[in-house]
Amino acid sequence: MRIATTIFLTDRTVSPVRLARSLEERGFSGLYLPEHTHIPVSRDTPAPMGGDLPEMYGRTLDPFVALGQAAAVTERLHLGTGITLVAQHDPIDLAKQAATLDHLSGGRLTLGIGYGWNVEEAADHGVEWRTRRDLVRDRMALMRALWAPDPTAYAGSFSSVRASSAHPKPVQAPRELGPGVPLHGPRTLIGGQAGPRLFAAIADHADGWLPIGGGGLGESLPALRRVWEGAGRDPESLQVVPYAVQPTRGKLGHYAELGIEEVVLQLPSAAEPDVLRTLDDFAQYL
Repeated sequence: MRIATTIFLTDRTVSPVRLARSLEERGFSGLYLPEHTHIPVSRDTPAPMGGDLPEMYGRTLDPFVALGQAAAVTERLHLGTGITLVAQHDPIDLAKQAATLDHLSGGRLTLGIGYGWNVEEAADHGVEWRTRRDLVRDRMALMRALWAPDPTAYAGSFSSVRASSAHPKPVQAPRELGPGVPLHGPRTLIGGQAGPRLFAAIADHADGWLPIGGGGLGESLPALRRVWEGAGRDPESLQVVPYAVQPTRGKLGHYAELGIEEVVLQLPSAAEPDVLRTLDDFAQYL
């Protein structure tokens, strides 16, 4: 099982360069970073974990800039977003960012995407909350058109792009959405809570699921697999990566029994000494 990590990197934590080097030196497989452009101070949306929202949410580094630094000082470390708030991005710009990072890193990018929880943050980006899932699907389709090997036009409900020269292309080879239907771009995992709408989206336009916390997989995985196979996807190609996990040997053993091949462990959003101590503790699971 590959053991990756995630952390809220901020202007007060360990640096991306120091962390990435430390992860690769110790044998961890990857680094995933979250995204928040800003956190409106006046907000009706409750914090996802309940209580007060930790300060780190409003201090996060831009994940693509930070992962670019990580890519520059490593050779094997996989790089991921967990998650990219696609609805808050211009899709043409985001396609370029993701393709550039995948190109410069030699195909090491996983694009973790999701729908977000902060209504006020999304509203400042002009996102209408009730249609954000459809918006994300539309923008991912536009991005795949730009990632295609030949100039490909796209016209959707929310956005469009002309057939264009758009380089660099992602390094990762296309997968199959179905017989003869390619899925272009970096490995894409969708984060979110188990449910029919999420599972349908995963089967429709992703490589798999990024379940936050990793709880309840024994019950939810069979349901996801039914939807996946019902959509004509290859049963062997589904990837499920439990995310932001607090590890125990029992928990990781349970994931292994379920056939899971990668887990992302949660690091503290802290200064370098605390983060490195946690890495040394997590090394027992490698």
